[in-house]
Amino acid sequence: MATLTNYDGSISVTPRQLVHPTTVAEIQAVLKDRAKYPSPVRAMGSHHSLTPCAVSEGTVIDMSRMTRVIKIDRDRQTMTAEAGLQYIDAATALRKEKLQFHLNIEIGNMTLGSAACCHTKDALDGREFGQVGSYVTAVKWVNPAGELEEVSEDRNPDLLRMVRSSYGLCGVIYEVTLRVKPLEAAQFTYLPRPVAELTDAEVARIIDGSEGLVCWTLGRTSVFQTKTRIDDPGKLAWFAAEGRRLLWNNIAAFWARAIDQFLDGPVEELAQDQAIRLTRTIFYALQMTGGLYILDPDKTIDYRHTEPSGRYAFTFWAFPREEWLSALRGYLDFADDHHRRFGFRCNMPLGSYYIRQDDKAILSYSGQGEVFSLDPIHAVSDQPAWDRFLKEFNEFATKRNGIPLLNQSPFVTRAHCEKAYGARWTEFSRWVRSVDPDARMVNPFFRDLLS
Repeated sequence: MATLTNYDGSISVTPRQLVHPTTVAEIQAVLKDRAKYPSPVRAMGSHHSLTPCAVSEGTVIDMSRMTRVIKIDRDRQTMTAEAGLQYIDAATALRKEKLQFHLNIEIGNMTLGSAACCHTKDALDGREFGQVGSYVTAVKWVNPAGELEEVSEDRNPDLLRMVRSSYGLCGVIYEVTLRVKPLEAAQFTYLPRPVAELTDAEVARIIDGSEGLVCWTLGRTSVFQTKTRIDDPGKLAWFAAEGRRLLWNNIAAFWARAIDQFLDGPVEELAQDQAIRLTRTIFYALQMTGGLYILDPDKTIDYRHTEPSGRYAFTFWAFPREEWLSALRGYLDFADDHHRRFGFRCNMPLGSYYIRQDDKAILSYSGQGEVFSLDPIHAVSDQPAWDRFLKEFNEFATKRNGIPLLNQSPFVTRAHCEKAYGARWTEFSRWVRSVDPDARMVNPFFRDLLS
């Protein structure tokens, strides 16, 4: 039996059955044969999730062999493809037609099936929505009984709203249609600001003046990265994109982890402080030189060939926009206190994604209003220390009205979900039981979460 391990190595599972279907009929056969293919049945994409949402000791359906592009419709500006196709490969196919996704998320190894039914995030393309699922217009899946089902915006949009947050609990998605648009270029500019000097009014002005916005916090300095659409990224755009890919694929996490692994005590503290200063200097240099100019799809990174030494982990909690600055300052104090008590601190910048209000999915984390996230990022060399930090951060976040993501917030609990999503969590739990009364798709992770 094969053991499956997720991207950052924090989760492993050995299912009794591992299936690689190439046709819809093969998926149906798995779900109908409960004796040969024991429950729970979970569909798996690239296994990039940081929670056990896709794992099963029963049956895992690996969708990596269903990657066919079915249709790119230039007139309707849609793309239809099989669910195992990775986002970056779909973007490459679109680019040949001078098209792109509305959201060019950073992690390009997400599959279209995952995009259609799981939490995602992007801020730099967030003029409209910040979640890929909000641009999904149609989905086809095999339900827990092995029968074919489909939904679209034109037919039963209320059901599509549930499917967009279903996490495969209504069955195995095999085909997805998403909205696309003509290829665009972007300029990223950078504004460093001391956290102590920031005001809610200034943060609001930065948000309101941005087409897209991510904030990177290094020490006690926040750098607001904003996006502006441009007509032509220039001749150096390819080099800027390649440099950005190199940073995320091979450099940032590698050196952060090396400092943790090979240095100790005051020397390690000094090296970490110098790394923060160096990164801050790079942001100041980008501010002075006008920032980066790239094509939108070049924001997406392919991590398939990233060595374990270059990989990083993270967590994501969203906070109401108007409470973000207070949450940020509280987090910095929390992180300093955790460091004093345990000697641990995250070795990569803190990310924050601004996401506009969007209620297109039952579990949209911006369903009740605009949000700004806190995303601790870390190149892990000591898994227990990182896990302890994550659990303490979860309690910090939930007390400050944070909202977790079921695939990107490790150690999330039922209490966290019930507090964050309120009546929507009860509605979602009830719907899952109605479409899968025998819990064919419900693994222990979801069994413990559902109300």
